[in-house]
Amino acid sequence: LAAYDANPSFLGYNGYPAAACISVNEEVIHGIPGNRRLVEGDIVKIDVGAEIGGYHGDTAATFAVGKISPEAARLMEVTKQSFYEGIKQARAGKRISDISHHIGAYAEAHGFSVVQDFTGHGVGAKLHESPQIPNYGPPGRGVRLIPGMTLAIEPMINAGTHQVIILRDGWTVITADRSLSSHYEHTVLITSGEPELLTE
Repeated sequence: LAAYDANPSFLGYNGYPAAACISVNEEVIHGIPGNRRLVEGDIVKIDVGAEIGGYHGDTAATFAVGKISPEAARLMEVTKQSFYEGIKQARAGKRISDISHHIGAYAEAHGFSVVQDFTGHGVGAKLHESPQIPNYGPPGRGVRLIPGMTLAIEPMINAGTHQVIILRDGWTVITADRSLSSHYEHTVLITSGEPELLTE
């Protein structure tokens, strides 16, 4: 971030103690970096926010540590593809839940579940702005999209139950059944035509 004269959006945000969220395996989001040793077969989610010139961007991806299981690889691929299914709907005139519906429908059609307790969000002068962007639900509802909106669209997809719990550190979110979870996110600009990925 320093190379781009950017500030870490997460550091100190509501008391968060680090510049990035690093979540491993059953950890869904908001994992605090620590001394956990990674081993082959792990999947690691890295979520980073940056502020430049008074505006924030937010992005995340899931990475494999060495050779991973076929289930983990499929979960990662479906999570990524669910994002791209969602942003097909990220066009002026559509509604927020059109994005939500297509993300959730794609993930569930492949046998996975969608985290419901945490959502995507607007992003701009503040890290988290309206509207909220769930990753599930019926289409045709919510705010109508207009050019100039910037949205952090972020599927959080679990191999098992959609239910999650927050650990005692007050931040780390894990799957309730300790199943694997995957996360993929970009900041997306709504235009008069194709959406633009600002964090790609």
